[in-house]
Parts: sequence; C-alpha cells; structure tokens
Amino acid sequence: MSENHTNQPHDEYLDATGLNCPLPVLKTKLALNRMQPGEILRVDATDPHSIIDFKAYCARSGHEIIHLNDTEKVITFFIKHNKQD
Repeated sequence: MSENHTNQPHDEYLDATGLNCPLPVLKTKLALNRMQPGEILRVDATDPHSIIDFKAYCARSGHEIIHLNDTEKVITFFIKHNKQD
C-alpha cells in the first residue's frame, strides 16, 4: 500500500464519511458487487476503525487495497475489485 495517492485513478467513488462501523464496509461491499473485476473503488471514510475493518474485509473477499491515505480527518481507500472464483 502507498500513501498520499488521492489522485489515483478510480472507476467508482463512495462517500462513507460520517458513517460508523459496520456501514462503511457494508456500503463498500454493495458498491463492489456492482463493479467489474479490475475496476477500482475509491472510498472516503472517517471511522477510525475502518482501516482494520477494510483490511479484514479485503482479506476475506479477495479484493485488494492498492492505496491507503490516512489524514487527520479522512481515510481514503482505493480498492481493486478482484474476481472471485
């Protein structure tokens, strides 16, 4: 994972700011379900536990956090949709 890539190209955007666990991950799962393998979802979140939650979700689902930018107020994730067999 890399830091400070807020201009990373992405296919979809999800604003999960202001939402607390488990909503950011649930909304991310729904968004990824509508996407195609290889596409990238950008998610902005403010829940400080979202880093742990997103890492666990991606480990279980096979998707990949390709960039993570953690600022004082917003955590930005770039998640690559990986095809699940």
